Amino acid sequence: MNSFTEINDKIIESTIEIFTGMVMMEIAVAGEPLEKLGQLKKSITGMVGLAGTHKGVLAVHFPQQVALDVTSSFLGMEVSEINEDVQDAIGEIANMLGGNLKTILSDRGKDIQLSLPSTISGDEYAFTSQAEVDQVILPFQAPSGAFYVEVELER
Repeated sequence: MNSFTEINDKIIESTIEIFTGMVMMEIAVAGEPLEKLGQLKKSITGMVGLAGTHKGVLAVHFPQQVALDVTSSFLGMEVSEINEDVQDAIGEIANMLGGNLKTILSDRGKDIQLSLPSTISGDEYAFTSQAEVDQVILPFQAPSGAFYVEVELER
């Protein structure tokens, strides 16, 4: 039994809300939650850590082209290479999603703290947890391709 069953819909709703309202991009759910992601190729991941009553991480994984398009839409200017603007934009999207997750998981978010957002990117890397975690990986479709919102919470 996945402990995320009851919060998946809220994570989906907040992701669509952030993309529609802040990124100015229409997105849609792209299928059922995934068990694992495997190697990420030519991608960028934005993440925030959670500490307090729930410990874990929220990550959002974008292929580079999707990250460029998301950043261009978010900033309202053309971005053609992975640079500091893209890292900042992807980090901020992770931060907004993390803030919403904090609210979903706790009463008014007072018993969970978020880390500062960070990003990783590269030609090929894996995103895995060292701890025993429950996780959900939600696939979304943006106009230029798929991306994934991943939540891992320690058991």
